[in-house]
Amino acid sequence: MKKILISLLIFVLFFCITGIVFSSEVWQPKRIITLIVPWGAGGASDLTARILAAEMEPILGTKIAIVNQPGASGSIGAKSVFDAKHDGHTWLGSSNSPTATYQVQGLTPDISHTVWQAYFAIYTPCIICVNPDSVITDWESLVKAFKTREVAVASAGIGAGGHTAAETFAAKMDVKYKHVPYKGGNPAIVSTVAGETEVVMQLSMEVADMLRAKKLRAIAVMADEPLLISGVDKIPSVTDFVKDFPSVGFYFGLLMPKDIPEDAKETISKAFKIAANSEAIKKMAEAKSSVAVSIYGEEGIKEMGKAASQFGWLLYDVGVIETSPEEYDIPRL
Repeated sequence: MKKILISLLIFVLFFCITGIVFSSEVWQPKRIITLIVPWGAGGASDLTARILAAEMEPILGTKIAIVNQPGASGSIGAKSVFDAKHDGHTWLGSSNSPTATYQVQGLTPDISHTVWQAYFAIYTPCIICVNPDSVITDWESLVKAFKTREVAVASAGIGAGGHTAAETFAAKMDVKYKHVPYKGGNPAIVSTVAGETEVVMQLSMEVADMLRAKKLRAIAVMADEPLLISGVDKIPSVTDFVKDFPSVGFYFGLLMPKDIPEDAKETISKAFKIAANSEAIKKMAEAKSSVAVSIYGEEGIKEMGKAASQFGWLLYDVGVIETSPEEYDIPRL
């Protein structure tokens, strides 16, 4: 019996020691993680980044410091992340569309969409909204306004989600408009609420609260199904008016250089998976009329490729950019 007990003790000690060795090999942050949001506070990128950071901090055992660095449609913040050491300690809080098109826009000529590893937690469609005092009250008056006068449309910046939505609308309906870019989704929305601009086509999660407060009026959601927002009348789909109108929506979350150390990538991926499936993300998605997702790894890389093709070619076709995406080996979808 004594020999058996000794053998069991040795067996247990072996696995305890082995476990310690294994745990010491798992990557852990060596300092505070810097999460750069390349837009102003209050927008979809900022809201998503802050919730993910709060959920991931206890898992990673370190503070995640959020820095808002708006400018040049978010490309300044993206470049700051890419220029930092690729060691897993500097992240970007943004979405698929602008990040994937910075190169074709000439904003980051040497930084391709292929260098980013994406971690997306939220999907949100764009909603065409107007100032409540606008004469635009429905789809018919919306189209009439664009066809008969210059309508000022606010967005988070060139190539950002709201701008892409506006360009999609303009191309599909064969109209022109006056683009008024801001340094983020929230200031763009505020401009329409204040009457500085008449129309905004930002994301559902950004406009939901203003719709509930009756400070914006929804005309249509740029998705193939109507949208329900608590406290708001059902928002019709653009396909109710134009059958083949394309959906315009975007993924939000974290991005970082793909070539960070593999052990760092593995640890961050595990922490993200837990955070993306947290109650906090689910509650935000429900409150902001969005969809909670958990996209990372190869799936995240594929989504960046799809965004580069879909939105890069759109910006080229409507004349926002002059250089063909083909020159960057981006295929047309």
